[in-house]
Amino acid sequence: MKNIYIIGVGLIGGSLAIDIKKNNPDMVIHGISRKDATLETALSLNLIDKKATLDDIENADLVIVSIPVDATVKLLPTVLDKISDNGLVVDAGSTKVDICKVVENHPKRRNFLAMHPIAGTEHSGPNAAIPNLFVGKTNIICEVEKTAFKLQEKALKLFADIGMRMRYMNPVAHDKHIAYMSHLSHISSFMLGKTVIDKEKNERDIFDMAGSGFASTVRLAKSSPEMWTPIFKQNKTNVIETLEEYIINLTHFKELMKQDDFDAIFNEMKDTNYIKDILNGMG
Repeated sequence: MKNIYIIGVGLIGGSLAIDIKKNNPDMVIHGISRKDATLETALSLNLIDKKATLDDIENADLVIVSIPVDATVKLLPTVLDKISDNGLVVDAGSTKVDICKVVENHPKRRNFLAMHPIAGTEHSGPNAAIPNLFVGKTNIICEVEKTAFKLQEKALKLFADIGMRMRYMNPVAHDKHIAYMSHLSHISSFMLGKTVIDKEKNERDIFDMAGSGFASTVRLAKSSPEMWTPIFKQNKTNVIETLEEYIINLTHFKELMKQDDFDAIFNEMKDTNYIKDILNGMG
């Protein structure tokens, strides 16, 4: 692979560009964006080597689509239209069902690999790109059997070389699991932030009294609504299901409080402490 084209040079696209270039200095990273200012920033930060347009994709060995999932669904068929028979297109979307479905009958389906690198921060845009974002992170690969073997083999090695481990999953299972593991935590963070803003009218009080626990819990509320609204829309059914279960648990906790049943509350929290063992086991 020589020519890499990245559509959407923000946190994910830009961070991929940094690590791919570090491991493969001879590769040429091309950036594509609706906004020229984004590409100028990416150039100034050395995230990309050159600016490009969609018409240049015919020259690509690899195209990484890293834009909001609704935009991916609209653009992906066009990108596949333009890719050469020897080129590969991958996406980095947080939902997979709609993205896989839109290209399921495309004549160049073999030139597409659906993936979701599970990494990120609450920041967005080219300035948010950082090195080593993907070290030790999981890259979910969907419908790998529909991608030409020689093409997927090169791409998977490229991503493994920057530190990612591959996990294979079908799109339906991916969207269901990610609703619990990622989408629910973002909603919780947004709504905690909203609750505090609504009730604590004095911004100084929020600033002075916010401890590290609040800051870490509400961190995701700084995430981009432009990115997350389409995710919630595409994964609506799964997100609603997770919210219903979450609300049941919150309501149960509230009822225990009303009943002064703090032994039960202690036991609930003690049982939930097991989550640290699960997460530590993944470290």
